[in-house]
Amino acid sequence: MRKNNIPSELNLDHPNQNHQTNKTFNPRNTFVLAGTFLLMIIAAFLAVYYQEQFLAFREERLNSTIGAIFFWIATGLFFFKGGYFLYTLYLYFRYRSVKAVSDEELPTCTVIVPAYNEGKQVYATLLSLAQSEYPEDKLELLAIDDGSQDNTWFWMNEAKKVLGDRVTILQQPKNHGKRHALYRGFKMGKGDIFVTVDSDSVVDSDTLKNLVSPFVVNEKCGAVAGNIRVLNNEKALLPKMLNVSFVLSFEFVRSAESQLNSVLCTPGALAAYRRSAVFACLDEWINQTFMGQPSDIGEDRAMTNMILKQGYYVLFQRNAYAYTNVPEKYKGLYKMFIRWGRSNVRENIAMAKYVFTNFREGSKSGARLLFLNQSFKIVMCYPFLIFMLLFILTHPVLFISSTLLGILIFSSFPMLFYAKRYKFSESFWAYSYSILYTFGLFWITPYAIATASRRGWLTRDLPTA
Repeated sequence: MRKNNIPSELNLDHPNQNHQTNKTFNPRNTFVLAGTFLLMIIAAFLAVYYQEQFLAFREERLNSTIGAIFFWIATGLFFFKGGYFLYTLYLYFRYRSVKAVSDEELPTCTVIVPAYNEGKQVYATLLSLAQSEYPEDKLELLAIDDGSQDNTWFWMNEAKKVLGDRVTILQQPKNHGKRHALYRGFKMGKGDIFVTVDSDSVVDSDTLKNLVSPFVVNEKCGAVAGNIRVLNNEKALLPKMLNVSFVLSFEFVRSAESQLNSVLCTPGALAAYRRSAVFACLDEWINQTFMGQPSDIGEDRAMTNMILKQGYYVLFQRNAYAYTNVPEKYKGLYKMFIRWGRSNVRENIAMAKYVFTNFREGSKSGARLLFLNQSFKIVMCYPFLIFMLLFILTHPVLFISSTLLGILIFSSFPMLFYAKRYKFSESFWAYSYSILYTFGLFWITPYAIATASRRGWLTRDLPTA
């Protein structure tokens, strides 16, 4: 429902509107998709044409000690990943979102919106939150400008003019980082549940209600991850690809993780935390270091890890949507992935310290399985990178054809998954994204591992003149 003190004519650039209005033909999109399929068709032809060379290459590898060792390790990992996928598929089909509880049952809730160089988008974020169906007397909105260098503070004040006492706006004296802005919100907030929302996101009217409901029905729930979609997916090619990728990452992967009560990361774009769980680890979280340096990235994964460590369940709510802006250019995309990769390395190390202990009552095998899956990706990164480079140098045609054929086969699942959940016409971006990631972003994980101790958010800086 729409609150009376919010202008009804306000356009929040909501994605539901975009999907209904952006139907125009885009030749660039068509060219990219056509090129994607042409590449994979050629790859399939080459795979058949060079079948004898593939068999000879396999025999050559098996006849060398190193090659044979690598082959059997790769085979073992392939069967592990295959079994892991089937188990994930089983968990996905068992997953059900928690239905929203009544207004009377809902706890008090503090929504914290940290912002840095966000501009006008923070205005849309705050107004979308104010239009939530959550009971007004139980909802507290805190917006914190973390020393922005643009007009973010102006737009926070504009939102304040519209919302009045419904929102509290605060300004950090200088940029301290997102973690410190959230910390200020946690310390000030009065709600039994904290919700964090990125300042480049908007939410559906029922999002907060759906996100908070698991805390009411499950006293073991310490944190809840929201369902993230891409807001700017009509503006550029990369957001279109990421939109399909996000659906698989959240609606498939996190649904399965939720069945194991062990979602590994509650995203900064939309997450909820039990107050008592936050304050039990707040000092450790704000003072977290890695290799002697203060941690200024991965605050969402770190908070999730520390709440899991306390023995709480971390769940996913598929029916709690947030729509967030993602990078539209390659440079912004790889910077975002580097930040995520470094955080993943750090938090996997942190998780290794407790996941094989008796950290919670009941089954812990699910959390351990998720940890092992993440760890294998990190441990095997460099061996597979070396193998890939050798393969390219010795058999470039075989490498390209086999890789593209693999993309055609393995990317069909995310394509079909997206087509089933949303729009068939948009699902083919799964193939384009896989090609981009395989050939243009393969270096991210090894680079993130090697530079895991480096600080810096990398994105949100103002463009240089």
